[in-house]
Amino acid sequence: MDIQRINPETRWSDATVYGGIIHFVEVPAILAADITAQTRLVLEQAEATLALAGSDKSRLLMVTIYVTDLRNVPAMNEVWDAWLPEGCAPVRACLKVELVSPGMLVEMAFVAAPR
Repeated sequence: MDIQRINPETRWSDATVYGGIIHFVEVPAILAADITAQTRLVLEQAEATLALAGSDKSRLLMVTIYVTDLRNVPAMNEVWDAWLPEGCAPVRACLKVELVSPGMLVEMAFVAAPR
């Protein structure tokens, strides 16, 4: 099986597809925003990446969420719950970490099946 790399750059690709499984990571495009806005941005970007890879949010298998402050989890969950289609919740992990970019409050790693 070949690995398909979507928009590869020097350090990363927008997504990789192998064995029919899509892997990608999203970070907020605007770091001056609060957790609600950063989460919305990440999820909007995820929808665009899923579409590029021939999938959609109803096909998510696993999401690993990295947050810098556990106090932000309820607000992040509120955006997440509104975004995710009913009955399509993937396996999910949420971890408190220190992210590389100052101001980044959330980062998400996605695994999805194609349509």
